Amino acid sequence: MNSVERLNSAITMVEEARSVPLSASCVVHRAELLEILDEARAALPLDFAQAQDLLATRGAIIEEGRASAEQLISMAREEVARMVEQTSIVQAARDQSQRILDEARATAERERTEVENYIDTRLATLEVILNKTMDAVSRGRDRLAGAGDNDVLSQLAQD
Repeated sequence: MNSVERLNSAITMVEEARSVPLSASCVVHRAELLEILDEARAALPLDFAQAQDLLATRGAIIEEGRASAEQLISMAREEVARMVEQTSIVQAARDQSQRILDEARATAERERTEVENYIDTRLATLEVILNKTMDAVSRGRDRLAGAGDNDVLSQLAQD
């Protein structure tokens, strides 16, 4: 039994003791009560030492808990910062990819327009050449149609 249990036993002994009639006094067995109180007194230093050890351990446990909590908070803050950084990195990457896509579309449109202009210029040149060729063919056909009256050699001789 520890000192608290021994003191509780002494208190119970006094509470259950036979009372003296017409008095607030009671009759207890002196030797039993003294034995219990002596045991409680002897156990008190040991109980106090255990209590002090427990209090010292409690302080160390609380300090360890604080250190662990601070470490967890620090890690959580770092993780939050990393996540925010990743979010901003992802957003920056999305912005840059959109910018690159916009530039690529603009470049493709500009090059398509340049190609269409080049093709139109080449077709216009071809059209001019074909028109001149058609005129030459038409003149040649007209000469051939008039050559039925005069042969080609007679025309050459006249020239």
